[in-house]
Amino acid sequence: MNVVTGEEMHQIDRYTIEEIGLKAELLMENAGLAFVSSILHLMNKKTAKIAVLIGVGNNGGDGFVISRSLLEKGYQVDVWLIPPVKKVKGTARYHMEVFKKCGYEFTSYEAITCEDLVRNLKGKTHVIDAMLGTGLVGPLRQPYKEIIEQVNQLECQIISVDLPSGLPANGNSCITDAIKASRTITLQCPKLGAYTFPSREYYGDLTIVDIGIPKLAIKQIDSERFLWTEENVACSLPVRKPSSHKGSHGKGLIIAGSRTMTGAPILTAKACHRLGAGLVTLALPDTIINTVASQLIESTFHLCPSVNGEINSLNLDDELMNRFDAIAVGPGLGRNNNGEFIETLLHDFDKPIVIDADGLFYLKDFLTILAKRKGTTILTPHLGEFAYLINEPIAKVEKNRFQVSRDFAVKYGVYLVLKGPYTVVTTPGGQQFINTSGNPSLAKGGSGDVLTGMVLALLMQQKDLQSAISNSIFLHGMAADYLISHEYSPLSVMASDLINIMPKVLNSIQNRYHKYR
Repeated sequence: MNVVTGEEMHQIDRYTIEEIGLKAELLMENAGLAFVSSILHLMNKKTAKIAVLIGVGNNGGDGFVISRSLLEKGYQVDVWLIPPVKKVKGTARYHMEVFKKCGYEFTSYEAITCEDLVRNLKGKTHVIDAMLGTGLVGPLRQPYKEIIEQVNQLECQIISVDLPSGLPANGNSCITDAIKASRTITLQCPKLGAYTFPSREYYGDLTIVDIGIPKLAIKQIDSERFLWTEENVACSLPVRKPSSHKGSHGKGLIIAGSRTMTGAPILTAKACHRLGAGLVTLALPDTIINTVASQLIESTFHLCPSVNGEINSLNLDDELMNRFDAIAVGPGLGRNNNGEFIETLLHDFDKPIVIDADGLFYLKDFLTILAKRKGTTILTPHLGEFAYLINEPIAKVEKNRFQVSRDFAVKYGVYLVLKGPYTVVTTPGGQQFINTSGNPSLAKGGSGDVLTGMVLALLMQQKDLQSAISNSIFLHGMAADYLISHEYSPLSVMASDLINIMPKVLNSIQNRYHKYR
């Protein structure tokens, strides 16, 4: 599913109407009816008291269709038109006239004060925000600014059409005034702002509805941003053949750990085992072997000479290195040595490498070598690590994470996993895939180590690397979602819980999609 900017959505609408020939009036009818269908379960017809706030443009036209549909179904609905009637034009005007010809009435904001509107809204259980959509340009003007301020103070459910009024569709602008929705029903294609912060915090729960725009119209845009969903995962997880053996599922090497961070290699290796890797070997400082090995009975080990409790050199010859199908490096390494072995890996190992955590710290000195590397490289930084890597403030990265991710991935020819809420995977070709699973319980130490092991496991079992990476991230987030839905608190979830619950997460996907994996 494409994720679009406001401009891209307008291109899709234009192609649908002008080139394919679907009537704008029909699309607006579809949009309004799809919106209503998606919210009926939220409202009790006997007790719901609904207000619909209607603006100009397509968002306002959707509001008239929504109002008419709810009234036809017997709901109690008050309809308020915010702009002067003469400013309602085009397709929105058509649906305003249909609304009136069906025998329904609306109140014009011209005839009342903001106090009158607020007095009416205070008794409502639901307010539907159909004021401003993707066409918003520039700062918010009156009376919308005052109305939005008042609506945000109401103690009721606020449901926005397509996106909360006052928000930029692209999500990368300063937000001063916008509806803080309880829920947003977005039409056909999710908007980029729904996956950027702070915009996302205004959306509330997000639902995407199909309004009948043909796939051909969506293909006309150049957007290379997509959602990665559970259905994508179910269709692309590796299938174990009856004839398979442990060598069929990958031989992975994890280079991790130091005297003060013995947990990181344990979490990484356990996650790698749990997600199906055939064989897992840990290269770790010789000083911590007893601690780590006691927790990992399935793994094998390669002991590395250490200085001050950290790996000083890998002492891996070419023959030994070539036994592995992929390598993960970084979790818990420490930052007190020179990291020359990172340079060695980039030079000498031509198979996939996953670089995370302290491995990224050392990588900053070897970006020129990274750009020339022939093998596949996957980087998994969080915002702080990526900001350090590109020498930019965290705030700048957060505000422009889609663009800076693409620029880096294309320049250096890597798969970049920018972790955080709605983790973004960018391919060397610039395509971007947005993860849709997970919750704040993942914001804990060790969570990234688990993900590194999962990525290593799946990239050794899947031919399509983007799918392998995106599947790992989705399952990681899905594990957190599963825990929260099964009596865990976001405060109490630990990284090891994600590993322990993974069999049930995988089984739930297999059962839901009736596939034996």
